[in-house]
Amino acid sequence: MRRAMPLRVDHEERRRQIAEAVLRIAETQGLQQASMRAVAAEAGVSLRLVQYYFQTKDALLLDALARLSGRLDARVRQSIASAEAPPTPHTIVTAVLTNILPMDTESRRIARTYAAFYSLALSEPQFAEGYRTPDTLESFLARQIRTALEAGDVPADVNPEVKAAGLLAMTNGLVSSVLGGQRTAEAALTILTSHLDELWATTHQA
Repeated sequence: MRRAMPLRVDHEERRRQIAEAVLRIAETQGLQQASMRAVAAEAGVSLRLVQYYFQTKDALLLDALARLSGRLDARVRQSIASAEAPPTPHTIVTAVLTNILPMDTESRRIARTYAAFYSLALSEPQFAEGYRTPDTLESFLARQIRTALEAGDVPADVNPEVKAAGLLAMTNGLVSSVLGGQRTAEAALTILTSHLDELWATTHQA
């Protein structure tokens, strides 16, 4: 009698399944509701399985956050690829910041989920340490603006680090105002575009 072959388990798919459950809870209920048991129920798996793949809640949340960041990164890359080739600093900065705004169903979902993670970091200090990552995005934007500065494509008095920090902070503020109903996504995009147009207004004169 032949023995049945054991089923192969796709461990990465299991981890993804569980992390996606976290993101759904974050978007619709907030992460204060994302207990290991609640995540297991949302994912349709046992609590023991969640604990097998993620020994702590913080490990689970940080994995889900990394996947959320990857989703946003994929949107930005697609936006850059469809804009022009090769991409310019102007194209890249615009793609990054406009994709942060909740302009459609997917970007609104991403924005709400990020807001849930930020809210948790404010209320749970033990998670805040893991949530604090180097300002990678801010540094990336600053490098793009510095490249444009060196090419003479932005005014000579622009400080890339300060400008990048300001643009990112403004964009995050616009996201909050859209999610909170203070303005429409279109109005937020108009404000952001105005600031980007000012940054890329060259000083070259004939």
